[in-house]
Amino acid sequence: MTIVDAPPAAAAAADASVRWHPGGPLDLLQTLGILMRGNGDPSFAARQDGVWMAFTTPDGPATLRLTSAGNGPDTYVGAQAWGSGAASAIDSVPALLGSGDDWSGFDEAAFHATLPRMVREARRRNLAVRLPSTGRVVDSLVPTILEQKVTTIEARRGYRYLMYRYGTAAPSAGRLAPSGLLVPPSAAQWLAVPSWEWHKAGVGPQRSATVMRALRSAVALERLASLSAAEAGTKMQTIPGIGVWTAAEVVQRTHGCPDSIAVGDYHLASYVGYALTGRKTDDAGMIALLEPWRGHRQRVVRMLGLSGFRKPTFGPRMTIQDHRGH
Repeated sequence: MTIVDAPPAAAAAADASVRWHPGGPLDLLQTLGILMRGNGDPSFAARQDGVWMAFTTPDGPATLRLTSAGNGPDTYVGAQAWGSGAASAIDSVPALLGSGDDWSGFDEAAFHATLPRMVREARRRNLAVRLPSTGRVVDSLVPTILEQKVTTIEARRGYRYLMYRYGTAAPSAGRLAPSGLLVPPSAAQWLAVPSWEWHKAGVGPQRSATVMRALRSAVALERLASLSAAEAGTKMQTIPGIGVWTAAEVVQRTHGCPDSIAVGDYHLASYVGYALTGRKTDDAGMIALLEPWRGHRQRVVRMLGLSGFRKPTFGPRMTIQDHRGH
């Protein structure tokens, strides 16, 4: 999908806007796609007229549209925002689009030579991908907790249900914005969700209790954005019910962490094993395989995903229970 630059009239109609130059190629969808919780995520829409997002900032809710134009070093991003949080949303754009994501060590010739051919080829074809940093811990943590111990399909169905019940309408962008765009619930709104609504959403008591327990410390959680990814992940895991898998999934999004690996994921270890050795492996095996690229292990995993590699399938696909750890 090609996302074209917004017309000047759109910027003029916004509450805040900016044109940002990333200094090199940038693919909006490849960069931001990790933030979308499935194609039906009510807070995220990728359309020909831009990538649309709705979220809460320290100054209030915002609707954000991002478009891009130009090629290579001439690439630029047009950003327009609406709502009381518009200025804060615009301020967050560079980090959101990976301004702090430094691939130079990964791309250095000697390091690059150690990478599997599949990864090198994927990087050559995907120079425009960056790792985003949202800085919004609660927005990343809640849907990640919902994905504990269940299939992704089941978790995202529940998240959509709760979003439609407790999310709020995104600040109006007039006739421009996608219909039905929603701002995810605040910590206070999540804490007000009654037990029977969690049940209707298919969220078991263990996961809902973890959400509630975590969000009682929402202010402290949001402060984790100012720490390093490693520190944030460690502190997050002091909350019962949040383990290494959850922390890794969160800091990949909030901090753009280039190294965090989702140990305990039902599929990831097997996928990495087949991609790198042609054989299935477990978490310990995956960690051993990725160890030579410590510091960039998440970059390696992202490139494996973008390589087009698919692990072998054995028999018909069926719905399974995902027993990944916290």
